[in-house]
Amino acid sequence: MRYLLPLVAGAALVAGLASPAQAATGNEWSADLHHRSVSWGGSPRMGLVELEPHTLARPANTVTAVVTGDGVADVRGLRPDGQWTEWMEAPATLPVTTSTVQTRVVLNSGKAERVQLTATNTPAAADVSVAAAGRAYRVYATREGLVGATTANGHTIRSRDHFVALPSRRGLAPNNSGSYSVQLCASNGRCEWAPVWDVGPWNTKDDYWNPSSTREMWKDLPQGKPEAQAAYEDGYNGGKDQSGRRVANPAGIDLADGTFLDGLKLTTNSWVTVTYLWTGSGPVGTVRTSAANGTVNVRSAANSDSSQVGLAANYAQVRVTCQLTGESVTGTQGTSNVWYRIASGKHIAKAYVAGVSGATSC
Repeated sequence: MRYLLPLVAGAALVAGLASPAQAATGNEWSADLHHRSVSWGGSPRMGLVELEPHTLARPANTVTAVVTGDGVADVRGLRPDGQWTEWMEAPATLPVTTSTVQTRVVLNSGKAERVQLTATNTPAAADVSVAAAGRAYRVYATREGLVGATTANGHTIRSRDHFVALPSRRGLAPNNSGSYSVQLCASNGRCEWAPVWDVGPWNTKDDYWNPSSTREMWKDLPQGKPEAQAAYEDGYNGGKDQSGRRVANPAGIDLADGTFLDGLKLTTNSWVTVTYLWTGSGPVGTVRTSAANGTVNVRSAANSDSSQVGLAANYAQVRVTCQLTGESVTGTQGTSNVWYRIASGKHIAKAYVAGVSGATSC
């Protein structure tokens, strides 16, 4: 369950005149926002205008931005392994020096006319280490529900949907994308891989999986401990969230109904182990399925006769530990007898996973 303000659904356009194309290269660039599509949703309500990735003339790690009109700019950089860093509100020092920067403008309620950006190179104190699987923490999970409402990235929530919400937009993936995904595992042994499509519960600037050097708020809390958990258990911040509401549970993640009921087979709010996959390294792939329920079965072995031990949602990213030969399967990516191990005792057919490169044999 989410304890946030009512959601407002819908999409709109940024009003204005026709705009010239965004500059192709350079460390100072700008983009007109007239007539660009805006995804509205979330709680509190916000709009997202996502721009095309921009190639810098010189590698850089610090980006400043000036938005004309309403809103602020988030930026992220392309890592050497081809994955994106988290979104950070500009001015921001990225955890990597990069030649490719992407910007999204976050609107509160009105219009934005233009965004102007500058990229420079400065000494970075951020933690840039990544583990093979990614950072993982045990946090309290609640069921989001809210079928028919709109998530922060503009997705309309369906019955038995598969996604999660985290209390920071730094890890918010675009709609129909899994660029930020998590691996969730319950005490019953079941796991699900799902994209991050909403912001919540409780807070909106609590990237608790990050070290204090880069955590946006609540820097005095231990890494991996959500502010809501500290408020509920320890009376931190007077027992309240960032908006001054009394915290009624220690939730650090919200699960869509399908993730909660079908993926993990939970019957009540529970503690789960969450791996924030974009903080990891190594081969990665994207789940692609046309199944009505929007998921692919995860099996205990490399064949469909083995037990189903979880689900992987459409668009979710999975980190591949290794690959092995198993049952031949036909799916959205063709026919193959290759299966990927994506966690201990958890396998998914290559026929439903796109984009894996560099996987080694088990």
